[in-house]
Amino acid sequence: MSRSGHLAITEARFPATPGGPPGVEVVDFAGLAAAARGRGEDEYAPLRPVFHQLITVKSGVLLCSVDFAEYVVEEGGWGWVRPGQVLQFRSDLAAAEGTVVLFQPSFLSTATADAAHVDERPRQFPLVPTGTARGPVRQTLEMLESEYRRLTDLPLEVHVEVVRHLLSILVLRLSHLPGDQPGPTAAGTAFRRFQQAVERDFTRSHHVADYAAGLGYSVRTLTRATRAAVGCGAKRFIDDRIVLEAKRLLLHTDLSATAVGERLGFPGATVFNRFFRERAGETPAAFRLRATGARPPAR
Repeated sequence: MSRSGHLAITEARFPATPGGPPGVEVVDFAGLAAAARGRGEDEYAPLRPVFHQLITVKSGVLLCSVDFAEYVVEEGGWGWVRPGQVLQFRSDLAAAEGTVVLFQPSFLSTATADAAHVDERPRQFPLVPTGTARGPVRQTLEMLESEYRRLTDLPLEVHVEVVRHLLSILVLRLSHLPGDQPGPTAAGTAFRRFQQAVERDFTRSHHVADYAAGLGYSVRTLTRATRAAVGCGAKRFIDDRIVLEAKRLLLHTDLSATAVGERLGFPGATVFNRFFRERAGETPAAFRLRATGARPPAR
């Protein structure tokens, strides 16, 4: 907690591992907790990383929250936390065994990043490989863990490429699990472009027409594509992204509601308060008071 009662959040930079492959780290739960404590950080505090985290449970159960939603990751399950999302571990890391793969967005090739849609959130959380997908995912992780530790077997530049290729296979496998991704369609392409544009510009533009003009689509096309992809219209998708960021700022910073609204592109406090109340069901002040009144579970 900060002195004002807000849940302090850490903007996490990528951890540097001397001598290891730059841009990627593979660590077990115990190692993740120990590394955080070594940096003087609380491993159970809210964290907003600027890198990807692939979290898988090998035995036991892991409880975590991602962007205000609570999840249970059980044996064989995977959580994929994207850059900018707020992650908080809710259960004792020592009570489960698992692996965390951390990697910077730039570590993967552009072709792999595009094919794996790494800028998009998965349609499911946690991801659970089943059937014929389970074996290849498990085997790829085992190879990645093994090769990551074999730092001296190969020249560093070769070692980095081996790790890069194995990580690429892993993210491609996880991003194309049965039922998680829709097939490639024109509507799917339109939504992906729209999603990327919203992520980039939601603090400046709140109108579907602006995105449609910039992307070369009609408002109707974007609305249909968004509804097909995520079950809501394009305007609702924009509004949900704004509300999510507003909640992050209200809960994890000392900014006033007026300052939050200004940061999100609203012309004044009245407009922002009305928008938030209509979309979130309560005022920004009420949300902050209610949310900061709850404490993380005791460790």
